[in-house]
Amino acid sequence: MLSKKYRTSDYLKTSEDIAAYLNEVLEDDDPKLLMLALRNVADSQGGITSIAEHTGLNRESLYKTLSGKRNPRIETINAILHVFGLRLSVTTN
Repeated sequence: MLSKKYRTSDYLKTSEDIAAYLNEVLEDDDPKLLMLALRNVADSQGGITSIAEHTGLNRESLYKTLSGKRNPRIETINAILHVFGLRLSVTTN
């Protein structure tokens, strides 16, 4: 029997799934992990090229940003989240 490689993106089907996943990642307070999580979400929603087309952001820049090797601007994060039907919010501890 062949086993299928686990990919987080295979389990991110709805906006609710994506929001719950990103909220869990945010609990770790690790910006690099957040960028990698956004990459997983991008993969679940058609890939980086699709996200670039919907946001108007440069595809190569998005690859670098979502690799966890860059600190993105808030505008970039907002644009990406908007494609997923999400937005940033602030809550109390």
